[in-house]
Amino acid sequence: MKEPVTNDEAGRLLALHRYCALDSVNEPNFDTITSLVQDLLGVPICAVSLIDSDEQRFKSIQGLDLTHTAREVAFCDHTIRSPGPMVVPDAEQDERFADSPLVTGEPHIRAYAGAPLTTPDGYNVGALCAIHRRRHDFTPGDVELLQRFAKVVVDQMELKTLAHQDFLTGALSRRAFTDAAVRALSQLRPMNRSATVAVLDVDHFKQINDAHGHPVGDKVLQAIGNCIGRELRSSDLFGRLGGEEFGILFYATTRAEAWRCAERIRRAVEAIDLPDVPRATVSIGLAHVDSEHSLEQALAEADTNLYLAKREGRNRSVDSGSGETSEAA
Repeated sequence: MKEPVTNDEAGRLLALHRYCALDSVNEPNFDTITSLVQDLLGVPICAVSLIDSDEQRFKSIQGLDLTHTAREVAFCDHTIRSPGPMVVPDAEQDERFADSPLVTGEPHIRAYAGAPLTTPDGYNVGALCAIHRRRHDFTPGDVELLQRFAKVVVDQMELKTLAHQDFLTGALSRRAFTDAAVRALSQLRPMNRSATVAVLDVDHFKQINDAHGHPVGDKVLQAIGNCIGRELRSSDLFGRLGGEEFGILFYATTRAEAWRCAERIRRAVEAIDLPDVPRATVSIGLAHVDSEHSLEQALAEADTNLYLAKREGRNRSVDSGSGETSEAA
């Protein structure tokens, strides 16, 4: 697992949204973990907390009847900003928390220990926390136990994510991609940031299947999926929209940056040279997304530009809005 990334909030939010974990409240698997930690540490409150842009959401909580709090008062918001666990033996003596409404009022938090939920790509998306209503010195063993169970929580989220992934290419399913993209765009708009959507299609894929058979066609899709994944940033979204068609959300990028990345992907796919895998190329249509456009509108525009790329000879990228059209090598 990578070292935690604590200075990339946009990437952190995107990592959180990939899990599609904010749409429901409690998760039974997490309830088992928080109940066990509560018993092992002898604490009255234990929770799995996820930190969204302005809210703390509890995916499981023992000892309190809460589903969320404001992010600004969340102890776990401090935990995710740290490279490791955070321990507060006495919140009333800690200037960060002494005046917090969670300390001065219900639930009267006095002692806190939190282990960050660190994703495989290094983002702290939340915390597993144990809470006392009295002063308490958590031992190193207590903190180690929290860390171990925090890893189990992340493993559970990763397993759940597999249900939203395309097994062959590693891309998100169409539904998971569009859901995550909508949430990602909603985070960009308040920051006056934009994004670019790309739709990619494998050129002459039916001919590859007809000439070599579907198992070989699957190898082509797998190689292309792996290639695209290597070229993207961790903050970008990559989904399989259906068949040989893929979608990408270039997150928080300028139109020019997204264009360069699309061209890099196109050339990288063209250069794939693997045994028993026929050479293939992709055509790409791009569309800019800002506060005036929905994801649906952007995908429709990108699809239109993909059609133009096909009509103009394939193995090229088109962004009609910027006037960019690449020439195949």
